[in-house]
Amino acid sequence: MEPLLTHWESFYVIVGSSGAALTGLQFVVIALGAEARALRAAELGAFGTPTVVHFCAVLLLSAILSAPWHSFSGPALALGAAGAAGVVYTLVVLRRARRQTGYKLVLEDWVWHCTIPLIAYGALLLAAIALPRHPEPWLFVIGATAILLLFTGIHNAWDAVTFIAVERYPKQEP
Repeated sequence: MEPLLTHWESFYVIVGSSGAALTGLQFVVIALGAEARALRAAELGAFGTPTVVHFCAVLLLSAILSAPWHSFSGPALALGAAGAAGVVYTLVVLRRARRQTGYKLVLEDWVWHCTIPLIAYGALLLAAIALPRHPEPWLFVIGATAILLLFTGIHNAWDAVTFIAVERYPKQEP
């Protein structure tokens, strides 16, 4: 087990650090939205908070796979819990997105805010179940999940910033 996870060490240091740093970016996005009075609680729950959750999930995955485990059953249990929680949370986000009225979602929004995270957390849950029996291929699935959640968070933070800057930020008179 140890040699397999040792090969992933640099990957998870980079990905986990990125997830942690980008969480700070989302705080800036939320501060901009509050300043522009562009985000209400319903939109924040549907679009802002999930981005922080995805970045923190990447940090959590990195921490789980960097811990000094003695067998794959421990990390499989922790990853399975994270995957199941992510699936449930994504369904909550889907409900929040449907109920909010401040923004009409387009296909791209449904894909990036609901579909991709659901696929990522579902893949994580599946990988956690299969990890103890066949670790090598499933470690790649877990790594891909971390990258997918990281890219999802980056996309969604960028989407929020451009929405605030273009659509909602008060126009300055010359």
